[in-house]
Amino acid sequence: MEIKIYTDGACVGNPGPGGWAAIILLENEKRELFGGEKLTTNNRMELTAAIKGLEYCDSKEGKQLSLKEIKIYTDSLYLKDGITSWISNWEKNNWKTSDKKNVKNVDLWKKLKELVKFKQIEWCWVKGHSNDPMNDLADKLAKEATPI
Repeated sequence: MEIKIYTDGACVGNPGPGGWAAIILLENEKRELFGGEKLTTNNRMELTAAIKGLEYCDSKEGKQLSLKEIKIYTDSLYLKDGITSWISNWEKNNWKTSDKKNVKNVDLWKKLKELVKFKQIEWCWVKGHSNDPMNDLADKLAKEATPI
């Protein structure tokens, strides 16, 4: 059995008020999670959406869904490339980028790294606003969760 998690983040201004959403699909079940922050960035909301989706899978309410294969769909290449490619070098370089700058959102990257440990996750990029129904719903929920 496979779990699908569709994630998205939104921000009005960058930084500004923002929202995140994660939609968890398992068989015929759909769980919608969302929230927002008064002052944040779009990238923080993209990361938060993935974190909240994975935290739900680890929770009692999620019934240990993290033991199953997980596909995470995101329209954020920052999130997908960060967790699949860049994070190992950031960590090796004491959380510095290739040009020796501090990695932004390091608190969330560290949290996400812990959550993906020991899980089978496939990270799938979806083009934003391309009529993917679940990506569109995640976008809508993230925008609605933005405290304006």
